Amino acid sequence: MGLARELAVRIAGMSYGDLSDEAVYWGRVALLDTIGVTLAGSGEDAPRVLDEVAAPQAGGPSLVFGSDRRVNPLDAALVNGTAAHALDFDNTASNIGGHVSAVMVPALIAAGDAYGGSGKDLLLAHAAGFETARIGLAVNPDHSEKGWHPTSTLGVFAVTAACARLLGLTVDEIETALALSTSLAAGTKANFGTMTKPLHAGQCARGGLMSALLARKGFTANRDAFEHKQGFFKLFTQGGRCEPERILEGWGKPLDIVSPGASYKLYPCCYSTHSAIQAALDLVRQHGVFDPAAIERIESQTSSRALAHTDRAYPKTALEAKFSVQYCVARALTQGKVILDHFDGDTHAEPAIQSLLTKVQATPYTGPFASSDRFDARLKVTLSDGRVLESAVDAPLGRTSADPIPKEALNDKFLDCAGRLLGPARADAVCRQLWQIEKLGSVRELTRALESTRPAAHRSSVIPAAVTA
Repeated sequence: MGLARELAVRIAGMSYGDLSDEAVYWGRVALLDTIGVTLAGSGEDAPRVLDEVAAPQAGGPSLVFGSDRRVNPLDAALVNGTAAHALDFDNTASNIGGHVSAVMVPALIAAGDAYGGSGKDLLLAHAAGFETARIGLAVNPDHSEKGWHPTSTLGVFAVTAACARLLGLTVDEIETALALSTSLAAGTKANFGTMTKPLHAGQCARGGLMSALLARKGFTANRDAFEHKQGFFKLFTQGGRCEPERILEGWGKPLDIVSPGASYKLYPCCYSTHSAIQAALDLVRQHGVFDPAAIERIESQTSSRALAHTDRAYPKTALEAKFSVQYCVARALTQGKVILDHFDGDTHAEPAIQSLLTKVQATPYTGPFASSDRFDARLKVTLSDGRVLESAVDAPLGRTSADPIPKEALNDKFLDCAGRLLGPARADAVCRQLWQIEKLGSVRELTRALESTRPAAHRSSVIPAAVTA
């Protein structure tokens, strides 16, 4: 039996009753987080330009986030998937080695809008897609190191599986849809640092949904497309090196959405800055927000791998500030938070922040890490009165489900993101609705609550080139 068939049997066999309380919880978190960052990202250049060029015809069933327009589901998946990844504020998963919910949720909501579906259907479908992302265990790290962007090239299988489960495809149809998806796997890391990176997510969301819809209509594909001598495994790895047995080993025991789970971002900037930010905020919790004038020196130590793309002592743009550990630490110490507003317009050029940046030294950490995680950080703040304050973080909060972000912080992130389009009251209402998503009778009920006539703030989607995953 080929891999596509093996996966199809498992995907078709999943039911909502298979989801533990933990799986339901993490499904809620994924939907809350992804919908929030999609709303915030809808005003970025990448989805805005894509929407203009693709010119999706209004009058379809599926919502374009950040608007009150409805278009056909494939167009909605494309534009919303691009918006979901435009800020790079979306979750990641170790099984795929990239971003996973940002590609699935836009496609699922577009499909649910068009073809029907409940909150329970969304949770089940997302869990099925998350588990299918285990395909990454077979081909990474070779696949990623070869230059493929796993968010798209592997995410397309997660989207296909999720949409197939939502639409109730048969085993034969799911097998065909997965095989078909091998021809829609695309996305090169050469395009990191440009608007094409979030387009990978939109393209993937569209492709996975299209695969499921085509298979449902009797479209054909080679069911051995993974193992074929000219198939996915041969083409997308270094010399065909892969371990397909790892995909099915331990399937659902527990579900990957439960353990290790996804990694979530608390701050709208490069993940390699997050431990340093957390170390800074730990000092704020102990000593209060710092007056820039009271700081003599800040010493930030992170791994050399992380520092390679976050060592920007004097960011010249808001986007460069996202990839400046110096700027992020300065903001955290003096504001007690790091939020989207800190990366808008010319906020990075504020005189007080610019002055403080002259006091920040970022260096690689060379001592023994408390863990092997490349996101560990050490921070030392020397104050003008002679006091020296130190903080260390071994892994950023939310790295795995074993170290979860508190619900209150997840809510704050959603309200910051969604409130920009929906306003505080409506954003709060949607937030409460998403925490009870399993009670939702129809996806259309959710998208009606997400409709917005407020224009999102436009920010450039061009990301500095040395960005990972």
